[in-house]
Amino acid sequence: MKKAGHTVLITGGASGIGLALTERFVHEGNKVIVVGRDQKKLDAVKDKCPDIVAYVCDLRSEEETDSLAAKLNEKHSDLSVLVNNAAMQYLESFLDPQDGKIGERISEEIGLNLTSPIRLTAKLLPLLALREEAAIVNVSSGLAISPKKSAPVYCATKAGIHLFTKALRYQLESTQIRVFEIIPPLVDTEMTRGRGNGVKLSPRQLAEQFWHAYRRDRLEVPIGKVKLLKILKRIIPSVADALLKNS
Repeated sequence: MKKAGHTVLITGGASGIGLALTERFVHEGNKVIVVGRDQKKLDAVKDKCPDIVAYVCDLRSEEETDSLAAKLNEKHSDLSVLVNNAAMQYLESFLDPQDGKIGERISEEIGLNLTSPIRLTAKLLPLLALREEAAIVNVSSGLAISPKKSAPVYCATKAGIHLFTKALRYQLESTQIRVFEIIPPLVDTEMTRGRGNGVKLSPRQLAEQFWHAYRRDRLEVPIGKVKLLKILKRIIPSVADALLKNS
């Protein structure tokens, strides 16, 4: 992929991994469109990067997702890179749920982490197909390889994104659209606050490792310790699973 001259949409691009990717794409000379739920966070990103375009959208809502896709088709016909990054994670015990709202949390998590990126991809593919060079970048997780017991729905959605990415890559392999997957380890974000005991990767470190792969068209991008996890999962799967089970 060329490093500059793209129009890039990044969901969840106002914080954490998404913000680091936003800053990297902007730094390299791309036009970036950031989508998020929090207007204050979007305003803060615009203060840092005045040239970005920002849209408020709750991607848990199919109606808002469809409205965003329609707006992008109308106003940003030069879109060439889609980064599906927005996600959420509930720590959930199915044996002992916190309250009577477990069904709502399941719907929210699946909606944001899995349904929305698939839906947005489907609706924006016709735009991407018009470009001479285009890309879809999906952010999954090392937990798609070996899950942890405290977040079963999150792990399931990320495993779904992992397989969706591979299948979509097969569909598009004869086109000019490259399909990347970022597979992060534990990264220092709001989602992981209070966990990791100081061993977390920074979002900027992740963005740097991804950029190295992106420029070289390496489509599956395991980050940091996920490289080791993939080897362990292939050779000694029980050890890989044990490492992540209680993380």
